[in-house]
Amino acid sequence: MLQIQVIFASSLLQIYCIFASSLLQNSLIALFWQFKIGFITITNLILSAENEYIEMTIHRNAYKKLIEWKTSTDRKPILLRGARQVGKTTLIREFAREFDSYIELNLEKEADRKIFLIDDIEKILNAAYLLKKTGLGKNTTLLFIDEIQESPKAIKQLRYFYEEKPEIHIIAAGSLLEFALRKVPSFPVGRIDYLYLHPLNFEEYLGGINNNQAIKALQTVPIPDYAHHILLDLFHEYAIIGGMPEIVSQYILDKNISILTKKYNKLWQAYKDDVGKYARNSTESKVIGHVIETAPYEADRIKFEGFGKSNYRSREVGEALRSLDLARIVRLIYPTTSVIPPIVTDFKKSPRLQFLDTGMLNQVLLMQGEMIGLNDLTGFHRGRIIQHLVGQELISIHEEVAYKTHFWVREEKDSNSEVDLVYRIGKYNVPIEIKSGKQGKLKSLHQFVERTNHPYAVRMHAGDFKIEKVKTPSGKFYLL
Repeated sequence: MLQIQVIFASSLLQIYCIFASSLLQNSLIALFWQFKIGFITITNLILSAENEYIEMTIHRNAYKKLIEWKTSTDRKPILLRGARQVGKTTLIREFAREFDSYIELNLEKEADRKIFLIDDIEKILNAAYLLKKTGLGKNTTLLFIDEIQESPKAIKQLRYFYEEKPEIHIIAAGSLLEFALRKVPSFPVGRIDYLYLHPLNFEEYLGGINNNQAIKALQTVPIPDYAHHILLDLFHEYAIIGGMPEIVSQYILDKNISILTKKYNKLWQAYKDDVGKYARNSTESKVIGHVIETAPYEADRIKFEGFGKSNYRSREVGEALRSLDLARIVRLIYPTTSVIPPIVTDFKKSPRLQFLDTGMLNQVLLMQGEMIGLNDLTGFHRGRIIQHLVGQELISIHEEVAYKTHFWVREEKDSNSEVDLVYRIGKYNVPIEIKSGKQGKLKSLHQFVERTNHPYAVRMHAGDFKIEKVKTPSGKFYLL
């Protein structure tokens, strides 16, 4: 059996997953381009600087999906989902340039929200035209309903736009949609498409800092030797800053990480201030408040009971974490024991936590200063930060499903094993380790490979790209 061993540099996280995929499909270039990035432009990232606004341009991959949707013959209203401050409104305002006419309604404004007290779709549209002093475009019209979570009735009415006004392009967005959907008794399932927006990934970050040569090198397979360390330095920079659009825009202006603290703190406080919106009552609000304050300090797998050195019960903490998970601020990442597809989540085992953005996590933990002088992040903070960022990259390439990462565990009486991530590629579950260790530290990968139906594994670290052949203790060769 042909066996390959793949060692990926941790700075090239997204390309690594693409590279691993292509090995498995026996067509490196073909599958790479299956995952190729459709670059798009998001403008109007408005930054306040002494009462002046500066327009930035950041490329977002989701734009390509919107273009495909615009021309689809089976187009349904889109519900754009994602946490607060990831750039949803900015993305749609830029996309609006593709249309002859654009109407934007913000349902946090009472006048806009009142329109949806009307039951007739034709009258709703006429009211919107009148309120916004516009009308149908010559060929195409986009109606954007922002903050739709403020009106459960508006969510319900999306189905009627699809049924009665298919010629109108409808996009709705909101940051707390999962909570609003609890109040919608008959959600229009099957009549709405979904699109998920995340913080900027590494490739989008390179577009934001206008480094097109770096993007070109990142898209090259294999990555040129001369580009490896340059990309690694850029990835290190991205790992420190993260992918929140407002933060990246400020960094583009000032090129100074130290002055970003105020913006990070403002964003983090805004998320904490939203706690009341997640809770059903004051008691639940207190528990969620405690959890969001203490969660950043939980570096390993967690237990709900007594979370964050509290006296809260397992049920209370579980409900709080699930609320934060719905808000996409703190995600619950559960393990799997699956070595072949499908990846089955094991909810009985202890999960670990994944935050919305690695840069924000770094700021909350006050670690950015330490990271600046490091050459290799794989061992920093016991590998937590780089593992977290790999997870964030994997999540970011899934724009049409609510994707969550998994890690693999084997828990037996005398032998426990854990692999950092498991990623499904075609008919294989591929193990991914983010380690700086040598072959003698591959025990968990060996355990996984011995039990799976293929000879492939991925290890990410800061070294040069290599393909090596490894043998498990039982004698099975595999590609690492």
